[in-house]
Amino acid sequence: MDNNERPLASGVVWQAPLREAVTTVDDLSRRFGVPMDTVAMQQATEIFNLRITPEPLQLVKEPGDPFWRQYVPAPEENAVTDGMVDPLDEDADSPVPNITHRYPDRVLFLVSPVCAAYCRFCTRRRKVGDPDKIPLDQFLPAFDYIVRHTEIRDVILSGGDPLMLSDRRIEHFLKTLRAIPHVEIIRLHTRIPSQLPERVTPELCEIIKRYHPVFVNVHVNHPDELTVKVRHALSLLADAGCPLGSHTALLKGVNDNVDVMKRLMQELLKCRVRPYYLFQADAVAGAEHFRTPVAKGLEIIEALRGWTSGLAVPHYVIDAPGGGGKVPLQPDYVQDVTATHIVLRNYAGTTYQYPLPLDDLAGEGIPKIG
Repeated sequence: MDNNERPLASGVVWQAPLREAVTTVDDLSRRFGVPMDTVAMQQATEIFNLRITPEPLQLVKEPGDPFWRQYVPAPEENAVTDGMVDPLDEDADSPVPNITHRYPDRVLFLVSPVCAAYCRFCTRRRKVGDPDKIPLDQFLPAFDYIVRHTEIRDVILSGGDPLMLSDRRIEHFLKTLRAIPHVEIIRLHTRIPSQLPERVTPELCEIIKRYHPVFVNVHVNHPDELTVKVRHALSLLADAGCPLGSHTALLKGVNDNVDVMKRLMQELLKCRVRPYYLFQADAVAGAEHFRTPVAKGLEIIEALRGWTSGLAVPHYVIDAPGGGGKVPLQPDYVQDVTATHIVLRNYAGTTYQYPLPLDDLAGEGIPKIG
């Protein structure tokens, strides 16, 4: 084998398409050749970075389509109305740099300041893309915090995107966390499979396999994102023993449609990805134009529950502003509670009566309606 026939190192394989990403408004204008408010778009990129990798870029067909809306800066980003810079109040729950500790037994650990591509609806746009705000040299206090807090059994690696780190760095995080006795679960939250599928290499999967259980939650918003390359990346992770879940953001003009959402959830299952969360869009400053009515999310869940496999029905949640955490929402299937029974409505709208146990008939534990 001569030099030209040698396989590329894995780092070269995934960094090459990263270098081909669109990173300026001028690049977008030249590529699509359609009228754009380039001044307003440029203003938006000064607040939050622009980068679109080849995989999602090839899905953009025209202005305003689901992929254009997700990745192309919009003039609406400059018209902040009721959005908040830190809508989930993550910084208030950060006892040391790069750690958010909101729930009793788990922490969010920000390990990377960058993403392969930048989603315009990003909740963490105040930090993402800025190494000064997710510092790569302040991890020791974070590890020390996890070691000292023995109630922490679940650590979520996020960012930015943790899979933008080198294999060596990823192994360092996994190895260090796995050596902490009370850390039982490690999670990787990533959008890399749908933005830079080349990054999911056999070498990366071998590293992850050494530190199981490692759960991987991927972010997918539209069924067309599941291209051949993306499906292959998900298959590599599944074959490496990673339980896969999905995060999906409910976004106006992207997936606020029953048919689109049903197809997405069903296709995710075919990729061995269990739909996990459907998020109501956060009230992020600069991303208000993505928000839908809550009624739309409830409509979608009602159109999934019973009409397709229960495996394909995610938890619809609002991440409560001000640090309240994830609050689940679902359609109201309990129609009435009497002294003797509960009236239930099934997925098709038919009502049924469930008799209350004797304890409930004695007046104990009868649920309230309204």
